Amino acid sequence: MNLVTLYILTIIFIATLVRSTFGFGESLVAVPLLILLIPVEIAVPLSVMLSILIAAVVVIQDRKQIHFNSAKWLIVFAALGIPIGLFVLVYCNENIIKSALAIIIILYSVYSIISKNNFRLETDNKKWLFVCGFLSGILGGAYGLNGPPLVVYGKIRNWKAQHFRATLQAYFLPASIIGMVGYWFQGLLNSMVLYYFFISIPVIIPAIFLGRYFNHRLRDGTFFNYVYLGLIGIGLVLLIQSLI
Repeated sequence: MNLVTLYILTIIFIATLVRSTFGFGESLVAVPLLILLIPVEIAVPLSVMLSILIAAVVVIQDRKQIHFNSAKWLIVFAALGIPIGLFVLVYCNENIIKSALAIIIILYSVYSIISKNNFRLETDNKKWLFVCGFLSGILGGAYGLNGPPLVVYGKIRNWKAQHFRATLQAYFLPASIIGMVGYWFQGLLNSMVLYYFFISIPVIIPAIFLGRYFNHRLRDGTFFNYVYLGLIGIGLVLLIQSLI
């Protein structure tokens, strides 16, 4: 095993641990660090394959914790937003969009941490499902950032940490599979991507179970504060990327 392979395995372990603990965020950890040593056209499909495996394992592990109705409608409404996200990606100024998105994510997360607003939904609400799913599709289509609007919906539905983690995986599994089909059509699912994916499995699996252990021990009252801190980190990464 050379140093490059060891570096890749380490990054994938950390990214998987983040995703398995909080339910999202592995691509924001993996892709920026992987592209320091491997091409982006390998790093991005590798991250998507990682997402598929994590989601599949979690769905099997914790299927009883999934809010399937919520996941179903979030996926449907996200599909409507993806074409707009792709339009933004192709035709809009990337740095301006990233900067605006970063500032919105950071301000919203800070507000959510310090705010005493206790607005909650007792049951699924189609309007909120549409807004959060649609925005998730736009952000996912443009930058692969499906997570922030899903956090909003999970928060107002007052999901426990275990339900949040499991339900997001039921959302990400079909979304990631669709994304991988697109990469396959573009010829990006090549032998190097498969090589790095298969040698990563021995570190992915234990990281998934370790993340599940951490997730189940997070107190529900503080879980979303940790999630918002993670979103602030994502916002800062986006802001730095837009300024470089």
